[in-house]
Amino acid sequence: MTVTFYWYPNCGTCKKAKKWFDENGVDYKAVHIVEEPPSEEQLKDLVSKSGKPAKKFFNTSGKKYREQNMKEKLKDADEDTMIQWLASDGMLIKRPVVTDGTRVTVGFKAEEFEENWLS
Repeated sequence: MTVTFYWYPNCGTCKKAKKWFDENGVDYKAVHIVEEPPSEEQLKDLVSKSGKPAKKFFNTSGKKYREQNMKEKLKDADEDTMIQWLASDGMLIKRPVVTDGTRVTVGFKAEEFEENWLS
């Protein structure tokens, strides 16, 4: 099984996730989330398969999130609008996002990775 690993190379959490994949022998295709952000259609699919609301896909600790006052904007936004925002700028997306086409994880927690990505 090869997973798609949306990451930002300068992100410490992404580096931890990549190291975890390497140490556990998980095959992955790394996709630079800023250079190749997921499309609106891909994000709808990722959100749906994750079981999490679109709001959970925002990088709330990111500079762009703060600069664009996303905390306030998200209060009244519907899911389609949130997905449009996420698709418009990969830096707004919480990282890493990992999928095998069926399952999706957002962020890095070793326990969650073990549960989902060790087959």
